[in-house]
Amino acid sequence: MTHLTPAVRATGGTSYRFYPTEVQAAELSRTFGCVRKVYNLALVARSEAWTLRQERIGYNATSAMLTAWKKTDELAYLNEVSSVPLQQALRHLQAAFTGFFAGRARYPRFKSRKRSRRSAEYTSSAFRFCDGRLTLAKMAEPLDIVWSRPLPEGAAPSTVTVSQDAAGRWFVSLLCRDPAVTPLSAAGAAVGIDAGLEHLLILSTGEKITNPRHERRDRARLARAQRDLARKARGDGVNRAKARRKVARIHARITDRRRDHLHKVTTRLVRENQTLVIEDLAVQNMMKNGRLARAISDAAWGELREILEYKAAWYGREVIVVDRWFPSSRLCSSCGALRENMPLHMRLWTCGGCGTTHDRDVNAARNLLAAGLAVSACGAGVRPQRESSRTGRSATKQETSRREP
Repeated sequence: MTHLTPAVRATGGTSYRFYPTEVQAAELSRTFGCVRKVYNLALVARSEAWTLRQERIGYNATSAMLTAWKKTDELAYLNEVSSVPLQQALRHLQAAFTGFFAGRARYPRFKSRKRSRRSAEYTSSAFRFCDGRLTLAKMAEPLDIVWSRPLPEGAAPSTVTVSQDAAGRWFVSLLCRDPAVTPLSAAGAAVGIDAGLEHLLILSTGEKITNPRHERRDRARLARAQRDLARKARGDGVNRAKARRKVARIHARITDRRRDHLHKVTTRLVRENQTLVIEDLAVQNMMKNGRLARAISDAAWGELREILEYKAAWYGREVIVVDRWFPSSRLCSSCGALRENMPLHMRLWTCGGCGTTHDRDVNAARNLLAAGLAVSACGAGVRPQRESSRTGRSATKQETSRREP
């Protein structure tokens, strides 16, 4: 079990849409391409240094290489864009290698022109922010940003990230410190949370939060758009690009609605409860089940856990993660008797010890709560293996139904 102590994170990124002029869009597109090129060149250099000479080179060495690349005729175009996003790309590569050597991530991969995220990061030396007007380096005019919500009072962005998604929408994310993010008053309540497919979350209180199934609601539209895309000739044609953007817009709509729902649910849970107990799920392993992969992906359990954890850290709440091997479904929450086996289709069961009839999911949530509170009281427990572990066993969550709902 993992005991996540609250440590308020006072910084956060606020994202807004903006509408660039033709000149700004061209400049940003060039910057995206240069960022991708520098990242890939540095990755090649670091990989070859290790393969050929067993030498590890870091950010400082690749930064010196960038200076040399700019002086060549072949890569002279790198001088046409701001140098800050290029340096940030090298820092991101350094972070990727750090994660790899620490065993937290895979080996860094090359950025693709078609598949990778189009983005560029600017530090404070490469942008000017004054009176709600943001002007990036190499640009004469400020960005036309739609301020859908105000920045925190007195906030001064330290980093700005500009990106364009597959649907063609432009976004700017401003990283700033929010003094208003302070721990909430102690709630005193604790809740066990069990994830599912028929219901997105089942609470130890007996409440079941509906799974909106955003992807299934737009599945017919998405299928038609994908069929239209499949009929277009492969290549860089205009018609295929239009069909690709249509598919991307549907995916973006699904993603936005799903994220909005997750934010609303997690905010309510964090505000109402002091302690939240969840289960450590092997989502990547569970996605290997071809019959349930689409439903599991639509439920977004991994994203839900991530949002819950950082909001709990912001507001002084406590998140406890119970080991995935804990038999939460087969354990009677009334008398503690352990059932030897339980078929996946069995949603109601009666304990042979005390005769109590249990709802499988509610019983699991109550057992998770009891286990989490025991860890909180004793301060003990074993850290669960994360799904990214290279040596972890494949696990399948007991509560998952055989049929996609």
